[in-house]
This record gives sequence, structure tokens and C-alpha cells, in this order.
Amino acid sequence: AKRMILCGERVNAETAHRIGLVEELVAKGESLKAALALAETVGQQSPVSVNYCKQLINSVDTQTMATGLVEERDLFVDLFGKKDGTGARK
Repeated sequence: AKRMILCGERVNAETAHRIGLVEELVAKGESLKAALALAETVGQQSPVSVNYCKQLINSVDTQTMATGLVEERDLFVDLFGKKDGTGARK
């Protein structure tokens, strides 16, 4: 992706899918429906765990892997104390 951005290269949808730049291909005109279905799936997950996952994903460029693994462990352990369905206490 970085090469494409820096060089102004373009690829078609099939190539983008094959190289892992996109996760899913949908028929023309179906992207909103697919996005809403994905949002529905995410919406069924624990809000706290989704938030933690987003934090970890967004921090990947600002910390070392070792630091990230410690943060992942700490957030995972923290989930067990939540009452929103992520942990043992309900």
C-alpha cells in the first residue's frame, strides 16, 4: 500500500483483494449493505472489548511489539472484571 501511495500506482479490486489490501469484495452497489452488516456484527460484541481492540490496533505504529503485547495482556485481563458480558461477572 505504501508503494502504491508513494508512486501513484493503481490496482483493480481483484488485485487489491489478492494482495491483502482489502478483505472482501462485494458486488457493485452492495458496499453500503456489506458495511452495515459488518457494523451489525461488531455492534453485537462487547463495547469495552471493541474499544480495547481499537486501542491496540491504533497503537501499533507508536510502540514496540513488546510494549504492545504487555498492553494487550493487561487489557485482556481487565475484561474479566467488566460487567458488560466480557468477563465472568454479570
